[in-house]
Amino acid sequence: MPRQTTFERNGKKFDLKYIETQIVKDGVVCDVYEFADDNSCDLGIVAVESGNKTPKQKILLGDKTVEGYISGRGVLEVTKPDGQSQKYAFPSSSNEIELNIDDIMQWSAETDLVFYEICYPKYSDDRFQNLD
Repeated sequence: MPRQTTFERNGKKFDLKYIETQIVKDGVVCDVYEFADDNSCDLGIVAVESGNKTPKQKILLGDKTVEGYISGRGVLEVTKPDGQSQKYAFPSSSNEIELNIDDIMQWSAETDLVFYEICYPKYSDDRFQNLD
C-alpha cells in the first residue's frame, strides 16, 4: 500500500504523519498515521486481501471508533452488546459506521478491500480484544 500524506473525510483534507506498518495477520496489513493538526485521534488504513478477514474484535476502550470504507468490496459485521448483529456491505451510499465500547466488529474482503479506522482517543494496545 502506498503511504499517504493526506486523508480526505467528509469533504475535508487532513495532513498525515506516517508512524508504522503493522502486519495484523496473513492477508491483513495496517498503516498507522497521526493527523498533523489533531492529537485527539489517529488513523489506521487497513488493506485486506480478497477472501481474508480481519480478526473479530471487541471494543474495550475509547470514546468512539469510526470504521470507513475506501475501496474494493467487502462486508463489515457489527454485533451490539445485546447480541443483535448487522452486516454493512460496501461500497454503499454511506461509507462510515461509528462504533462504541462492547461492539464486536469484523471486516470480510470479497475483493481486495481497503478501509480506515479512526480511534478517539488515539489507539492503545488494550483498546481491542481479539476474539479469534
